[in-house]
Amino acid sequence: MNQENQNIEYKRIWKDEYLKWVSGFANAQGGKIYIGIDDDHSVIGVDNLHKQLEDIPNKIINNTGVFPETNHITIDGKDIIEIIIEPCGMPISYKGVYYYRSGATKQEFRGSALHQFLLKKMGLNWEDITCDGTTLDDIDNNAIDYFLNHAIDAGRMEPELRKSSKEEVLLNLGLIKDGIPTNGAILLFGKNPQRRFITSGFKIGRFGSDDSDLLSQDQIEGNLIQMTDKIMQVLDSKYLIRPIHYEGLQRKEPLEIPEEALREIIFNSIVHKLQFGTWNQMSIYDDHIRLWNEGILPEDYTVETLLNKHSSKPRNPKIAQAFYRAGFIEAWGRGYDKILKSFDNANLKRPKFTVEQGGVSAIIYRETFMSVRGNQQSIQTEQKTEQKTEQKTEQKTEIMKLISNNPSITRAEIANNLKLHESSVQRRLEALVKDGKIRHVGPDKGGYWQVID
Repeated sequence: MNQENQNIEYKRIWKDEYLKWVSGFANAQGGKIYIGIDDDHSVIGVDNLHKQLEDIPNKIINNTGVFPETNHITIDGKDIIEIIIEPCGMPISYKGVYYYRSGATKQEFRGSALHQFLLKKMGLNWEDITCDGTTLDDIDNNAIDYFLNHAIDAGRMEPELRKSSKEEVLLNLGLIKDGIPTNGAILLFGKNPQRRFITSGFKIGRFGSDDSDLLSQDQIEGNLIQMTDKIMQVLDSKYLIRPIHYEGLQRKEPLEIPEEALREIIFNSIVHKLQFGTWNQMSIYDDHIRLWNEGILPEDYTVETLLNKHSSKPRNPKIAQAFYRAGFIEAWGRGYDKILKSFDNANLKRPKFTVEQGGVSAIIYRETFMSVRGNQQSIQTEQKTEQKTEQKTEQKTEIMKLISNNPSITRAEIANNLKLHESSVQRRLEALVKDGKIRHVGPDKGGYWQVID
C-alpha cells in the first residue's frame, strides 16, 4: 500500500472536515482519499457502506461543487471507499476558504498567496490586469525613451522603432488593453507608480552591530525600468566603497562588489518579485549584504535548480520581457551563472541564495570592505601608538627641564605642571632613570634629582 503523498490520503472514518482535503486536491493535481484505512495503513473497513457511498458524494458536491468518483473496493476482505478527486480548472473553496495539497499536507491560502492562486486558476497574471483610472498620460515619456534606447543599443529592437509612440511600445509589450495601461505598464513606465502600488519601491538600510541598530536608510521610488540605475547610484555614493589600486601606472577604482553581477542580482530581485507583495529590501552590514524579495520559486524549483542550467520561468513574464528587450537580463535562465562567474573572476566568495520568509534572499559577502577596514584599523592603531610614543617623549623632555630648573621638585609638583596623574609621572621618571637620563641622589624623601649630561 502506498504511503500518503501528494495524491493519496488515508482516513479511518469519514468526517465532514475532510471536505478541506477535497478542496486541496481539486486545487492541486488531484488525488485519492481512502476511507476505512488508518494512518498506519491498517485496514479497518467502513460501516454502513451503502449509506456512505450515497452521503459522501452528495456532501462533496453540495459543499465544494466538485463531482467525485466514488468507488467501493475491498482490501483483506474489508469494505473500503475510494474517493477520486480530479484537478479542477476553477478555484475550489470549502466554506469560503481555499486549500491546496502540497506534499502530504494541506495548506490554507491566505493574503497575497490566495490572490496569486486565484489569478493563476483563472488564467490571469497580476501584471496583465488593467490599471483602472489610468491613461497613457500616466506613462512617462522619459521612461519609454530610456527603454527604447537601451533595447536598440542591445540589438533587441530595430533602430526605426526609436520613434515609436507610447501606445505602440505598450502594445508591442502586451501592456495595454482597450487603451488602458495594465498594472505592469504602470510599474515599468509610470510617472508615479508608488501612488497606486505603495510597495513597488526598493528599501535600503545600513545596519551596525545587529538588526536593531539601523544607522541610515533610503527608499528608492519611481518606475521599474529605471530603478536599478537609481539603486546603483545610491549604493555607490552612500553605502559601498571603491578601493584604489594601480595596474602599472593606471589608477583603478572598482566597486567593492562586481558591478555587473550586482546589477544582475538587483534585476532578478525586481523582475521575480511578487509585485503586489511587500518592498524589495536590501540590508547592508559590515561583512555582508542581504537582498530579499517576496515570492517563492516556481513549482519544482529549488536554489540548486537556479545555480545550474535551467529554463526561465519568470513570475512576471511581461515585466521580464521588457527587461530582456532592454538588455538587462537573459531569456534562458543564465543570470545566476553570470553572477557566479563574475565573483569567481574577481576572486571573491560566491553569493549565497536561500529561500526564506516567503521569498528569495541573496547574501553577498563584503570581503573587500572587511579587508580595507581591517587595514584602516591597523593603520589607525599604529598612528595612535606613534602619537602616544611622541607624547610620552615630549613629557619626558618637559620633566627633565623641570628637574634642571628645580632639582628638589616633587612628583606631585611635576604632575601639577604637566597636568598628569602622579602614577604617570612615576612611570616617566622610572623610564628616564632606566635610560640613564636622570638619577635620584639621597633618600626617597629629602633627596634631589640630577640630570645626567
